[in-house]
Amino acid sequence: MSTAVEDRDSRRLAWCVAHVLRHASDHIALALLHRLDRPTRKYLCRDEWLPASAVTLLLRHGGEADRHYIARNPHVVGRPLPGLPGPARYARRRTPAGLLPLLRAELGRDPADGPLTTGELTGLLRRHGIRRPRAALDVLRLPYELDPDQLAAEHARRPLPPGSTEALLLVADLPEKTVRALLTAPAADADGPSWHRPAVRAVRMGRLTHAELVACVAPARRTLLLGHLPACPGLRWTLPEQAGMRAAVTRALAPLADDPRLWSELLRHAPGFPGPLPELVAAVTAGMAGSPDGSPAGPDGSDAPHDDLARAVRRLAPTAAEPATGGVERELALASLAVPMETVEEDVRWVRDCLDRGLLTGADVIRHKLPACWALDEVHWLGAVDHPDRYDRPGAVLAARAEADRLFALALGEDPDAWWRVARTLPDFAGTLPHLLLRVTDGDSVSTRP
Repeated sequence: MSTAVEDRDSRRLAWCVAHVLRHASDHIALALLHRLDRPTRKYLCRDEWLPASAVTLLLRHGGEADRHYIARNPHVVGRPLPGLPGPARYARRRTPAGLLPLLRAELGRDPADGPLTTGELTGLLRRHGIRRPRAALDVLRLPYELDPDQLAAEHARRPLPPGSTEALLLVADLPEKTVRALLTAPAADADGPSWHRPAVRAVRMGRLTHAELVACVAPARRTLLLGHLPACPGLRWTLPEQAGMRAAVTRALAPLADDPRLWSELLRHAPGFPGPLPELVAAVTAGMAGSPDGSPAGPDGSDAPHDDLARAVRRLAPTAAEPATGGVERELALASLAVPMETVEEDVRWVRDCLDRGLLTGADVIRHKLPACWALDEVHWLGAVDHPDRYDRPGAVLAARAEADRLFALALGEDPDAWWRVARTLPDFAGTLPHLLLRVTDGDSVSTRP
């Protein structure tokens, strides 16, 4: 039986590992999860800030205990997952009275005479899932026999509408290969108002991680747009999901480095490239990104990319550091990050005021605030919120996450041992995050005091 001290240490380590997992690629995250002892793993599954991709990896590679604790994590309720509460509410819906006669006329038989075949089901889904999944969910409440391979072939021949694809992700038990196939579309197809919903739903349902989504979504322009979905009503990324998606897309774009020529080529070929983003990046870096049939890069016959796509690429491209402004006030604001005030509330008010006046950015907080674990946790500099997606300063959060991604990638690379040393050291380290990364990568003794 663990003592109170051991229990507290497990809680603190789980809290810090949850923050480190935000910035780790999938294989690094798996390596960290495998190194956790049982108490720490339990607290991690119950942690408030557990990233969506980490939840997916825990459910896919973990055991029954992981599923048990995640199912009882109140902060995962809004993210329905396979086998967990969420899709059950769709099973309770009643089929509209006027739908069965319509389906009977479309099928040429009564659906009660026997289960729908894959061909019949896809035919109905094409007609009843144009935008939202509601009608498609009613269709999927009928008895059916679904062949995943035939479904993928039907989708490749003529893509299902977004609402039907989303409905299949919600209630159908599909293998991962079929889920990936459903997220592809012809490059010439126009992006309707709901094109993004299946991709968002695949992550939120725990079907795919952000990195897996980047690897399978086609055409490539859609992946770039998913990295910067504008905020508007409807199904969209939550703030942590948006940060995770942007991090995954940035990793896929890493081979372009800061070469303006390569980024220009990416933007020129992205509108008409039919494959996923990693293939486009490989073609651009190899100088072979031209369309196979010699057609222009743009889907409308021109080389000019869409405004939304150009805006998304500009957000993802590396930018030169802007000259610091603010003079003495900025220097005082940076120094204040290293001197916590008497109460957390007072500290939060000061940081928020500096963000509003433009004296600090989210990246400044990550680089200068100490201790490092407080810098990675936005609650300690933006205040507590009732939901992780309701920060009133999302720009600062996204900038902080992006800067932490950059620092972790630059210092630790793909070394699981280095990531584990950072996670183990983070709970008791009193210095800044760059200081911690420098100590760990240099192999020096890591003090608990700066």
